[in-house]
Amino acid sequence: MEERFFATIFQYYFIALGVMIGGTLIGSIGAFAAGEAPFTYINRLAKSLRIWAIVAAIGGTFDAITNFEKGLYAGSTVDMFKQIVCIIAAMGGVQTALLIIEWLIQEEIT
Repeated sequence: MEERFFATIFQYYFIALGVMIGGTLIGSIGAFAAGEAPFTYINRLAKSLRIWAIVAAIGGTFDAITNFEKGLYAGSTVDMFKQIVCIIAAMGGVQTALLIIEWLIQEEIT
């Protein structure tokens, strides 16, 4: 595989990580300003931001669908494999962020 692909995987991982951590922490500031419990709100935000962090990391769903279409119809299974690896890397970033958030709020996110 080419070197640029590995750089893309790392970018997807850290974009998903950043969306999760940044979204929950900045969202908790808004909850604090509104008079709600910030840690409870972090828990709720972390649950709802999971899929959006993955979508933001892979650049939207249309690129993923296009790559899957290439893999199925054009017989380019390498493109389909690369897209699956990129989605798994983004999921890894989300899981890492959830672990960090759980450490921060001392509560399990289910």
